[in-house]
Amino acid sequence: MASDIPFLGPRQAMEIQELSRKPKRSGSRTLDELLQRVGDSTNDEHHRVVEVQGQTFQPTLVPFTLSFHNLTYSVKISRKFRPASCFSSRSGSNIREPPSGTVAGNDPRMRVLLNDISGEAREGEILAVLGASGSGKSTLIDALANRISRESLKGTISLNGEVLESKLVKVISAYVMQDDLLFPMLTVEETLMFSAEFRLPGTMPRSRKRARVQVLIDQLGLRSAAKTIIGDEGHRGVSGGERRRVSIGTDIIHDPILLFLDEPTSGLDSTSAYMVVKVLQTIAQSGSIVIMSIHQPSYRILSLLDRLIVLSRGQTVFSGSPGSIPRFFAEFGNPIPSNEDKTEFALDYIRELEGTPGGTKNLVDFNKSWQKRTIYIPSNVGPKPSLKDAISASISMGKLVSGATNMDSNHSSSFPMFANSLWTEILIIAKRSITNSRRAPELFVVRFGAVLVTGMILATMFRKLDNSPRGIQERIGFFAFAMSTTFYTCAEAIPIFLLQRYIFMRETAYNAYRRSSFVLSHAITSIPSLLILSLTFSATTYWAVGLDGGTSGFLLFSTFMLASFWVGSSFVTFLSGIIFNVMMAYTIVVAILAYFLLFSGFFITRDRIPPYWIWFHYASLVKYPYQGVLQNEFDDPSKCFVRGIQVFDESPLKVVPDQMKLKMLKSMSKALGMNITGSTCLTTGEDILKQSGVTDINKWSCLCIIVALGFFFRILFYFALLLGSKNKRR
Repeated sequence: MASDIPFLGPRQAMEIQELSRKPKRSGSRTLDELLQRVGDSTNDEHHRVVEVQGQTFQPTLVPFTLSFHNLTYSVKISRKFRPASCFSSRSGSNIREPPSGTVAGNDPRMRVLLNDISGEAREGEILAVLGASGSGKSTLIDALANRISRESLKGTISLNGEVLESKLVKVISAYVMQDDLLFPMLTVEETLMFSAEFRLPGTMPRSRKRARVQVLIDQLGLRSAAKTIIGDEGHRGVSGGERRRVSIGTDIIHDPILLFLDEPTSGLDSTSAYMVVKVLQTIAQSGSIVIMSIHQPSYRILSLLDRLIVLSRGQTVFSGSPGSIPRFFAEFGNPIPSNEDKTEFALDYIRELEGTPGGTKNLVDFNKSWQKRTIYIPSNVGPKPSLKDAISASISMGKLVSGATNMDSNHSSSFPMFANSLWTEILIIAKRSITNSRRAPELFVVRFGAVLVTGMILATMFRKLDNSPRGIQERIGFFAFAMSTTFYTCAEAIPIFLLQRYIFMRETAYNAYRRSSFVLSHAITSIPSLLILSLTFSATTYWAVGLDGGTSGFLLFSTFMLASFWVGSSFVTFLSGIIFNVMMAYTIVVAILAYFLLFSGFFITRDRIPPYWIWFHYASLVKYPYQGVLQNEFDDPSKCFVRGIQVFDESPLKVVPDQMKLKMLKSMSKALGMNITGSTCLTTGEDILKQSGVTDINKWSCLCIIVALGFFFRILFYFALLLGSKNKRR
């Protein structure tokens, strides 16, 4: 073990080798205790760590045992076409119907994925769930990890004889998904450090968190890759095996009691897979219960496993230690040849039985009778301690670093649900977001470029507009296009959350941070970029176009631009929280923004919109900034836009000589009973606003409505995450 995974140095590596040769113990050194061995003796009232001296160690007196009895889970088979299938999330969060299974009772619409599964997993051991594809491996892991609704799952799951509550599972366990959900532009060390910031309490000094991360890097054998980015398709990073170990590291930084892994060796070569399982063995020996699913372990990996459960179509066909497999099949009447790999032979034989009319029924029945004959004698005798005492003892030895130091009768309420306060979480999420944005600025650069190019085009197209009737129409057109462009450029933000969605689901599933912290941090960190975009657009266009109002007008115009970017970004963020497909999200956003522009009041004024569509006019996000900037431009009562003969400029009479126009004005004066000369003001800004139908709400109210709508969509985004990221099967 120590030769492949450097832990703390030669001396500690020798101790790990000694540990691997000794019989299994009820407890072992936790990460905190090993950390203390390298010199970090920082202790506070929230983190009591047992001191380890010399080569001696006091094992845990209260070992953990996770028991599960008669677990049964069925799903309804839907044969209808579901156009919303693109809304389903990835592995672990959606119900994956297996290609094979058993029908529930006489109801052909129900498929049994787990059928009366029982077993137990013990502290210091690795329990591996084996089986072919569709056998129910991942479903069993999800059931034990509280990722299946308790209303749908029948049976009991207990820890040390006491029923395990859902809230407690989130605090004391960790789940490593089959996919490596990591930020590609963070280094290995940064990824683990951010995980430490989330998982470890704020009262722990940062130096101790950093030292803990360094120990974990050595434990995972990642020292040579510590400064390397994770990488993705476009950026070269760590190898597949290293990436998998980083995924494990992010979930064990707080030293959980229960660790669940869904096929951690999937997609890895034999050496990398072996390294991963050796890491899991070390984690188990540190006092954890490790439960993993694996398709078909190699001989070397099998030697690291302590107990196996082999499934076939949701039923248990074998449960016991790897060494008992030959005896099991020999007693069943089908001995394993000496030159055959025992697990490979067993899985192939089970697959053959599945193709027969009787299936694996005889093997399932034999396993039940064989289990009754196999008696397990516990190593610890005497009075059985309560779960409360077991967890308290584990905490006192440095395990489950959650900031809690005591427990009451209500186990889940005695632990803080989250390691940090709301504002601490916001700062950590913001720091990580800024780091990612700084290393992958492509999305912001594209948005900035789009805004800058659009501003330059508008500045040259509408350069120095005058106050003539034509200038009025051109101003109105400029405002309409500017506001709609603002919202369309916000659509570029769609991938930002969609790329992070599954990382968010993994981290919040086991209380790394609050959903509200993520929403608030996401909103706060977006403001600087929105401010840059709004100022860039305003500075590029305002003076070049010749808009009215001077400095105060520019500031208000910039404020409306910022508010437009804010509400547009909030709206797009909300949609990305309920639509999981990027192309569909783009299509829907573009369509809705087109409707907003149509009903904004530019193409057809408010008084001309049919009554049955007037609600859409007030629901249009473009209406309020468009109306606000129009009022900002035309609300000066002393400014005139049409004088005397200019009234004929937008009619065929424009070509008539000015002298004739003056005579026409005199005739109009006599007919109207008023004096109209060549300098008489005929159209003021107020008249333009009335003609445009934008006087129902003043500009300050429009500004307040825009800002409020931005907050409204952020709140909707929070509820979308709250309801849409439960990460549980139904």
